[in-house]
Amino acid sequence: MDDFYVNRLHKEWNGKHILRGAIPSENSINLSSNDYLHLFRDFEILNSETQNFDETPGTPLMSASFIHGDAPQAVLEKRMASFFESESALLCQSGYVANLGLLQALVEDTDVPVYIDMMAHMSLWNGIRLGNGKAIPFLHNDINYLKRKIEEHGAGIIVVDSVYSSDGSVAPLSDIAEIARTKHCTLVVDESHSLGTHGPDGKGLVVELGITDVVLFRTASLAKAFASRAGLILCPEEFGDFFNVTSKPQIFSSALMPFDIKSLNTVLDLINSETGSDKRLKLDYNSKQLKSFLQEKGIDVNESQSQIIALKANSESKIMLLKEILENEQVFGAPFCTPATSKKRPVLRFSLHSELQLNQLEYVAAACEKAFSVLKI
Repeated sequence: MDDFYVNRLHKEWNGKHILRGAIPSENSINLSSNDYLHLFRDFEILNSETQNFDETPGTPLMSASFIHGDAPQAVLEKRMASFFESESALLCQSGYVANLGLLQALVEDTDVPVYIDMMAHMSLWNGIRLGNGKAIPFLHNDINYLKRKIEEHGAGIIVVDSVYSSDGSVAPLSDIAEIARTKHCTLVVDESHSLGTHGPDGKGLVVELGITDVVLFRTASLAKAFASRAGLILCPEEFGDFFNVTSKPQIFSSALMPFDIKSLNTVLDLINSETGSDKRLKLDYNSKQLKSFLQEKGIDVNESQSQIIALKANSESKIMLLKEILENEQVFGAPFCTPATSKKRPVLRFSLHSELQLNQLEYVAAACEKAFSVLKI
């Protein structure tokens, strides 16, 4: 802790905290939220959390591992499995718990190698560590590097994100699925940033690409496009009983609250509707437009292939300055630094949403051009 305060906070950040700053107003353009479909304040969702609350059987306050039968959480799990074209689904308290618990359960008491993309979410890395697993990182989205590692160490588990949270890049999932198939590897895909936003009816990239038969496990945080509080694991039917007595994060976390379950049911209806389809189309349009506007101004955002756009600088101190300049222009992004990124790759992340207007995107691009000019990035 002393090292943080002396070297990081005071020396590198000049006494300011990188995660603190101005507070967005109603007139600000806030691109720091993961609410991609702009559902968080949707009246239908808010109303669902309280409507007929007393008449709805609730989930007992106990570990999620005990939930089964016709409990509301178990019913929602069956609905999630059906919608996402999976044999089974498990709900957890958060996406972090889902990833942590899944990897710990898969690797504990084994010597199986785990091939993990260098930019995979920290929760996946921590799950491998929790299970004392053997992590073998491979270069980001580098298929040939992954092949060489598997040839060197043998069949194992491949772990990737579908859409990477720090730069918006998309995994070459079809190629990775083919490697998993031919090399006899188990494939785990974190779809936190693609469920709800990608694929037919928002079912994600794995369904869109037709590789559900190869991707044995899909995970997601439902705090992104689903605007809720939960984590999801899509898995084989027989995995649930094993997971619920093996996964320490799941065993020692409570089940979802009744209002979270009601909210998720309503969100699933919205995502699988014409409104959801319209929002996905608008989100895709907004993402392509802002990327184009930024590129026209000479700002490198080539890595982004999604609704996540990252502005790069070579130090955390420069990211802080970039953030401050943009906040003065009423444009708000999320600073990403270690441990969310490597020390050498801090970014200011923009998470776009479906309700942004064209003039707002043009304004954001102009503000970025001004900031980059001032900082000489």
